[in-house]
Amino acid sequence: MRDAMSILIRPVVSEKTYALMDAGTYVFVVDPRATKIDVRHAVERAFNVTVTNVNTLNRKGKNTRNRRTGVRGSKPGTKRAIVTLKQGDTINLFEN
Repeated sequence: MRDAMSILIRPVVSEKTYALMDAGTYVFVVDPRATKIDVRHAVERAFNVTVTNVNTLNRKGKNTRNRRTGVRGSKPGTKRAIVTLKQGDTINLFEN
């Protein structure tokens, strides 16, 4: 089994995820090869909390175009995990 920090890449920071944090739900960008069970174990080991539910989604990368040269490319796709914690558990993502 891999270590937690190789599975959890970074938390997703947006207005929507801030609202979810109040309800005990956190969103992370995870390794595309990680399963729901891997994400569950990684969050439990990294933050010492109990996970009740994990949902994952694969986001396709957007197509891009260089305005000057017209070269087409694409941004990489990402995998996100929406993690729900047991009532009363919290993760302090932004503490010093």
